[in-house]
Amino acid sequence: MSSSQIRTVRRLFAASSIALLLGACGGNSDNGNSAPATVSAAPAPPADPGFVDSAPVQASVAAFVDNAATNQRGDARYATMATNAGVRVLNGFRTLWQPLTDIVDAGVSAPAVGSFPAVVASTWTGIPTDGTPNGTALNPTVLDANIQYVVAATTQRTDAQGQAAYYDDRRGKGYSVSDGMGPLTNAWRSAAQQTTSIISIPANAVTTAYNDTGNNTGVGGTANAQFGSVVDFINAMGNNGSTEPAKRFYKYARPFRWSSNVVVVPTLVPAESTTPATDGGFPSGHSAEAMRDALAMAYALPERYQEMLSRGLELGENRIFAGMHSPLDVIGGRILAEAVVAANLSDSANATLKQTAVTQAHSALYTLTNTDATTFRALAESGTAATDRFADYATNKANYTRRLTFGFGSIATTTGAAVVPKSAEVLLETRLPYLSADQRRVVLKTTALASGFPVLDDAEGWGRLNLFAAADGYGSFSGNVVVSMDASLGSFSAIDTWRNDIAGAGKLTFNGTGLLTLAGSNAYSGGTQVQGGTLVAGSTNAFGVGDVYVSGGTVAVNAASRVTIGGKFTQLAAGTLEIDRGNGDQGRLAVSGQTSIVGGTLHVKLAAGFTPKVGDTIALMDCNGLQGRFTTVTVDGFKATALYSASGVQLHLDA
Repeated sequence: MSSSQIRTVRRLFAASSIALLLGACGGNSDNGNSAPATVSAAPAPPADPGFVDSAPVQASVAAFVDNAATNQRGDARYATMATNAGVRVLNGFRTLWQPLTDIVDAGVSAPAVGSFPAVVASTWTGIPTDGTPNGTALNPTVLDANIQYVVAATTQRTDAQGQAAYYDDRRGKGYSVSDGMGPLTNAWRSAAQQTTSIISIPANAVTTAYNDTGNNTGVGGTANAQFGSVVDFINAMGNNGSTEPAKRFYKYARPFRWSSNVVVVPTLVPAESTTPATDGGFPSGHSAEAMRDALAMAYALPERYQEMLSRGLELGENRIFAGMHSPLDVIGGRILAEAVVAANLSDSANATLKQTAVTQAHSALYTLTNTDATTFRALAESGTAATDRFADYATNKANYTRRLTFGFGSIATTTGAAVVPKSAEVLLETRLPYLSADQRRVVLKTTALASGFPVLDDAEGWGRLNLFAAADGYGSFSGNVVVSMDASLGSFSAIDTWRNDIAGAGKLTFNGTGLLTLAGSNAYSGGTQVQGGTLVAGSTNAFGVGDVYVSGGTVAVNAASRVTIGGKFTQLAAGTLEIDRGNGDQGRLAVSGQTSIVGGTLHVKLAAGFTPKVGDTIALMDCNGLQGRFTTVTVDGFKATALYSASGVQLHLDA
């Protein structure tokens, strides 16, 4: 052997000895293709946009929450759209329908008060086909479609839909919507001491109207030491919530009075009012009450937030299947309910009550379900399709979204800027507790519906709110979005998931001690900086198209397919990259730009069903240029060596 061959053998022996030594410690090794072992200069974090997005209150619009007490009838001071907040919040309907009079006067009279003239009862009969003055369709195309929707729904209604419509009509709305609690329904009803007398559909219900003699929301006050404050809270959320002022202003008939082709559920025919002049259709009172109760329950128990909202709108749709209301009636009920609940939540008189209700709801249900703060949420989400009709997220989302518009197309510009009503953010304060009030307003702005749909373009913005989407976090990043979670507070402050597809040019900065999963198909471009806590990539495009910079905390990769970072990936010494590797491309990471590893930890977890063996090499990262090394490499259940090359990082399982 020549001297040059001997030197080559010695170099190979030395290199293999170092690799074995590193492997025994769970260390690092180059993998043939050269990658610099050190980073000459750490890249800069994604640029700070220099501003924070906001959703300011419109000072020029009278806020519902400041004027909720004007939602009255029989008082001349509150008889017009200008003076009655409950009428005004639904002014989107006024662009479709000109009532016989622009006064809260259907079946109502009131004496003059100061400069406010007396109210004289309207001559409106409530029967649009009787030849008497009725009102004027300002958009007959939409209003005709509104009634035809009910014709189609009621003539194609299934027996199950008819039965559900009966129960939701005859039962107290608080009792009805409480089954949106899923696995917690029995415990909730037990704690609230809720009762209903409508437990079946009597054979003679086609000739006899049965009214619920139960207690609707349950027993409140000191008579229910375990849950009384929760019941009191739910009831308080209905303050100033009547739909009667709006019904008696808009004077728009129920669908079965517009068209004989509407088929009312036969068992509900006896419940039809015999006084049409005081029985208007818009807005739906059942829908409004159901949504108020559902929102209150969701606030008290945010672990079922989206499910409760889904149940509230389901009851609204059942009013259409019943033949009692039209889609626009139901939409109006939802809008008014959201405004009313926000007004009551923001009322300082309810500040202590709402906090007590949240605490009491959890304490009582922990006891009744043998859970605690660490296990309760899992139980709340444990339902299956067989036991909880709101168990499937995708189904809930699709139904909720559909019920916001009921398929109506736009009738005006679709590009109007979203506005957020004063105090609307309070509707999210238990669901997104780690965000500030200003941030929750931005969430509402970035998840709002497009403009242009019938009824939804009220001046204050209540109609366009999409609370289901808002519960899934931001819809868009603009400016610098700083999120800090405190895991010690538990619940959503400890662990949460944002499922929206996040757009925009903004930057996400994440810190604290909690865990947040980004699960949408995101396209935000301002980059992601992690300073603390754990930010999880739960989808392929979780991090949008910008850089990812880990200066502290953990970035975890746990998606079913390969996660892509559209820009650069940088990890500093205080950071951790967690790879939850599974079969196929599960947990694999691809970086389009330069990868710079300035130390820190690589922690590899092996997903259930993924069973590599000693001697296997596992691909972790695909890089377009790599420099640096992790200081520490750990693999659950194995000793391993990280193998580096310019094109990525692999893992060799040594023992």
